[in-house]
Amino acid sequence: MSIPIPPDLPQMAHLTTPEQPWPLRLLSEKIAEYVSKMSRLWVEGEVIQLVRRPNARVQFFTLADLEEKMTITVKIWSHALPAGITEGSRVIVAAKPDFWTGNGSLSLQAAEVRAVGVGDLLARIEALKAKLAAEGLFNADRKQPLPFLPRKIGLICGRNTKAMHDVVNNATRRWAAVQFEIREVQVQGAGAVEQMLPALQELDADPAVDVIVLARGGGSVEDLFPFSDERLVRAAAAAATPIVSAIGHETDSPVLDLVADFRASTPTDAAKAIVPDVGEEKQNLTTTVRRGRIAVDNLLHHAQTEIDTLRARPVMAHPDVMVDNRAEDLANLRSWAKHHITGILESHAASLAGDLARLRTLSPLQTLKRGYAVLRTEDGIIGNVTDVDPKDHAQAILHDGYLDLTIDSVQLHTKGS
Repeated sequence: MSIPIPPDLPQMAHLTTPEQPWPLRLLSEKIAEYVSKMSRLWVEGEVIQLVRRPNARVQFFTLADLEEKMTITVKIWSHALPAGITEGSRVIVAAKPDFWTGNGSLSLQAAEVRAVGVGDLLARIEALKAKLAAEGLFNADRKQPLPFLPRKIGLICGRNTKAMHDVVNNATRRWAAVQFEIREVQVQGAGAVEQMLPALQELDADPAVDVIVLARGGGSVEDLFPFSDERLVRAAAAAATPIVSAIGHETDSPVLDLVADFRASTPTDAAKAIVPDVGEEKQNLTTTVRRGRIAVDNLLHHAQTEIDTLRARPVMAHPDVMVDNRAEDLANLRSWAKHHITGILESHAASLAGDLARLRTLSPLQTLKRGYAVLRTEDGIIGNVTDVDPKDHAQAILHDGYLDLTIDSVQLHTKGS
């Protein structure tokens, strides 16, 4: 039944004005009227506050959507609330919204509460795995290698848990100087993800932390469900620091295992994976040094053998033999060259002497020595008496000098004289 509005007030909410407002009582009644018309529905969430009141007819608990950080109060008849529902339980509630006009609060009037079964959780985990795999968050090429010897190890674990002691004790036994930056937070139930997320972000922002380990012991699917929470998984995938997942035992496999850079089957295995064993490293170093010495000795022995072989060769054992042989060859070549060149010179000298003798025989000087002379004037050789006139000056060339002459007369020989 609709609540009547006094005639002196606006009949519709949008008709209200500063001069004619609705009283708060009327607004609350209208909201309650609207909410009461909503049908019953099923809603899912996580129980974060539940204190059972003995002998009370009605029980109250807080239902939360932790991903969106929303909460609402739920009231239910005591006999309708299952005994197995506790804080941290994921539930499905059949309820009808209820608006309390006294304080303007919205709540749910629950008729039935069901715990989310393991099958439902596993189905959600598988759906999340498929979603993240399609985004490539499980690809091997995006995983970072673990440092050989981290300066400081970030550890996220429960408060004073066996998992923390397993990681710290085993790592310290392997390398006594290892350092830890530990964040003890809630790792199970409601609020676990809200505590692990800031711890992960804080350790990832610390430049001294070289690797981050998330560790806890085994448990049920419900207990390990926070490590399959999409918010935590995406934060681990986005971390710049290598992430090691050490959750549960070998058979446990939350989604964090798939996105982490290294998955350890147990917290003890995580300690072995991130810290080298000092004893093993010393033994490996000793073995490596020994092998190195053997290798160097073998190289030196091989080199010495090669040197001895080279020195044993004749050219190295008696190098003077080769020099002597070459010296003898050189002496023979020099003797042959000298003899050959001398023969050539003598042959050419004899030939030259013959040519010189023939040349001298044909030389005008030989003729001049027999009393002949060559007459010449300034115009050239006198070959005929007609080449000169009386009183001309001439020069007589003898074999041993010159004579200056003056032509007194010129006489021609007649034919037959």
